[in-house]
Amino acid sequence: MGIKKPLQEIVLHPLNQHTETKDISSYLNSIQLGKHIGIISEAGCPGVADPGADVVKLAHEKNIDVIPLVGPSSILLSLMASGFNGQNFAFNGYLPKERGERIKKLKELETLVYKRKQTQMFIETPYRNMHLLEDILSTCEGKTKLCIACDITLPSEFVKTKPIYEWKKQIPDINKKPTIFLIYQ
Repeated sequence: MGIKKPLQEIVLHPLNQHTETKDISSYLNSIQLGKHIGIISEAGCPGVADPGADVVKLAHEKNIDVIPLVGPSSILLSLMASGFNGQNFAFNGYLPKERGERIKKLKELETLVYKRKQTQMFIETPYRNMHLLEDILSTCEGKTKLCIACDITLPSEFVKTKPIYEWKKQIPDINKKPTIFLIYQ
């Protein structure tokens, strides 16, 4: 990142699903001291499918300027590499954990693909990827196209688009790998 300060002089605050809302407000205290702050995501893009949005929202409420910086977003990179509709798409975040609800949601998303000609994108916790993939393959129509975009920007990057019926012939091992799933017609 080009930071020349010693690590001991950098203040880092964890921000995840366990961070209390009351703690987030204190993360902006450095700004009142005239310092700059930033949000860095370990994977993906801060504020997009990421709890960074809570800090950004609070900054706006406190009339603090928010300046987004360009960086890789696995969500947009996967859309770019999918060959799917980039003019009309929806990022749906995480699908339901419970299998019955997840299958119901997959059917809804597939309906939107054909009804609106809209690319549907979603993610899963890496250790549940294989369960989601199994549900996609057993729920979606054989002609529906699925793009699996895994380990974006890493040397092990894997991006493939095929119809569901072809994916069933050879299922990739995406267990415990950050993955974006996209479906389209």
